[in-house]
Amino acid sequence: MIRRIRLFLVVVMLVVIQTTVFPHLRIFGTMPDLLLLATIAVAYEEGPDTGAIFGFASGLALDLFLTTPLGCSALSFAIVGYLVGVFQGGMLRPSGRVAPALGFVGGLAGNALFVVIASIAGEDGLLNGHSVKVIIVAACYDALLAPLIFPIGRWAAHDPDRLTR
Repeated sequence: MIRRIRLFLVVVMLVVIQTTVFPHLRIFGTMPDLLLLATIAVAYEEGPDTGAIFGFASGLALDLFLTTPLGCSALSFAIVGYLVGVFQGGMLRPSGRVAPALGFVGGLAGNALFVVIASIAGEDGLLNGHSVKVIIVAACYDALLAPLIFPIGRWAAHDPDRLTR
């Protein structure tokens, strides 16, 4: 129960920060995806199922503040959360470079998925060269912030009743 409360609080905190602070901290007109980074951290810590569920919930929370069709972030975050969880289970070994690398790759994948999903859902004007620039800049921004967000996601996802790896 405590774990769910921590995960909920992380979602609320990051939605507030992303929607109030980061619109003023844009780099080349682009903001990072704090909730996507938290999803990647949770998926890395807890695996594909928890990553997908957390990604869907956090993406849906963010979707409430976006003008794009409801569910685009939820679906793209859930897919990225699942894939990161699968990937970490078989390949990655802990190191200091994991957070920025996963932040960058996850940012690329999550933002690209978002553009494709939103376009399929009827959002016009997303499939263009400007979107590619935004995706790349956002992924770089995500990589820079990943070392700050990953410990928060790991703390929230940690289950003290589960045996440690």
